[in-house]
Amino acid sequence: MERSYRWGVCIPVVLVAVTACDFLLTGPPDDGDLFDAPIPGLTTGELAAFVRGDEGFGRRFSPAEGLGPIFNQAACADCHSGDGRGRPEQALTRISIGSDLALALGGPQIQDKAIPGAQPEVVPDGVDISVRLPPPVFGTGLIEAIPVASIVANADEFDADGDGISGRPNWVLPADFVPADEPGGGTGLQLGRFSRKAQVSSLLEQISAAYHQDMGITSDFLPVENRNPQAGGATAAADPAPDPEIDAATVRAVVDYVRMLAPPAPGDDTPQRLRGSELFTQIGCESCHVREFQTGPSSVAALANQRVVLYSDLLLHDMGDELADNRPDGDATGREWKTLPLWGLRVAREFLNGDLFLMHDGRATTISQAIELHGGEAATARNAFLALSADDREALLEFVRSR
Repeated sequence: MERSYRWGVCIPVVLVAVTACDFLLTGPPDDGDLFDAPIPGLTTGELAAFVRGDEGFGRRFSPAEGLGPIFNQAACADCHSGDGRGRPEQALTRISIGSDLALALGGPQIQDKAIPGAQPEVVPDGVDISVRLPPPVFGTGLIEAIPVASIVANADEFDADGDGISGRPNWVLPADFVPADEPGGGTGLQLGRFSRKAQVSSLLEQISAAYHQDMGITSDFLPVENRNPQAGGATAAADPAPDPEIDAATVRAVVDYVRMLAPPAPGDDTPQRLRGSELFTQIGCESCHVREFQTGPSSVAALANQRVVLYSDLLLHDMGDELADNRPDGDATGREWKTLPLWGLRVAREFLNGDLFLMHDGRATTISQAIELHGGEAATARNAFLALSADDREALLEFVRSR
């Protein structure tokens, strides 16, 4: 697992005084500069659970331990660089067709790797695909703890106020194995909060499905192996590990870890960033990228009643033709996407080898490019950005990249 704690090493050099090492030593970064730091205020027991889950998140599975028979990556951390956003080579491919046909062709997600003796899936000819970069996993416990009513309060499905913004919630049925006492679980429709189209309502479901789909790891929650229908089921015997390959406690440990990951802190205010913040509101970015929420009660006391500055309304928006993937998810259409939080952009490049990949498929490599791709409901704000003076555009960009 890629770790973001970088400890420098003092290396003795001939004729260099020992005290010179004080100037060469690189210490660990502040917690606010990390993607894998725990939220402040955890109890001793919660910190111990965080460490256990961290180990699980970084664990790389082998075929003997249950990897595959078909899979995308061998560890959670292989998709989420430093617990942040992924790179294009880590992207997942989803088939953009009806669910029944998709399952018959190897969907909804294409597993492009396989263990020896098994056959990886390939994208069938003549189907549309949706390429999706792994999103950051930090701050999800805070998102989970935002009251449903606070999110739904920003919805305006039929644009009653006439501002051109029609954000709406994605109401989804949680998986049967998610109990009612789990956030986002229970019978009936629940508010989707996670994944690119807010099509998942609980962290337990999200992580159980990631083990199952991304790594081919069965669990107490999803005990039946993922097979490749393109191979006619002939490679099932290639996986030597008995099912389920991990127990509920292993999954829940990773849920605890993700739940207690802190988002990176934003950068300090500067005159330019303060000007950019004003413009962010002025041209309408804040209509979807809502600055903050307040959490409600939580089983983790440190998550309760906290300010959450994530710059997202967590709602679905029609983003226009250019970003449409033509793949529904839950109640989301093929033109709709959840507003992605902007937090973590300040340090994102540090965990992507100096690169930056934005939008659901990573096609934008600068914040300016990402804004220019905004269409549909966001077209007015995009056009207002393009109409700004060069200095004002740079101020707004500096504000966003400092979040």
